[in-house]
Amino acid sequence: MLKIRLQRTGRKNEQHFRVVVTEHTTSPRGKAVEVLGFLNPRQKVKGLNKDRVLYWMGKGAKASDTMTNWLISEKIIEGKKIPVHKQPKKKDEKK
Repeated sequence: MLKIRLQRTGRKNEQHFRVVVTEHTTSPRGKAVEVLGFLNPRQKVKGLNKDRVLYWMGKGAKASDTMTNWLISEKIIEGKKIPVHKQPKKKDEKK
């Protein structure tokens, strides 16, 4: 199954991300089928090829949770955002 997800690039403390289409079983740093865009969070610069994203989603590619939220905020797809943050573990109180 193909996934649309972020691939981290750049050096330590200077992260940059690529938006890639890749097989879901490959390493996050592995070879990508196609590069669809980029994200630079430090300079707040981002770019995305909307036509290619819609093409791959039409072919059956699924977006990761973070990518789904980004596509919703860019109004490329419609839907509700997915909570991505980790839920804190609840401590069982013993009496």
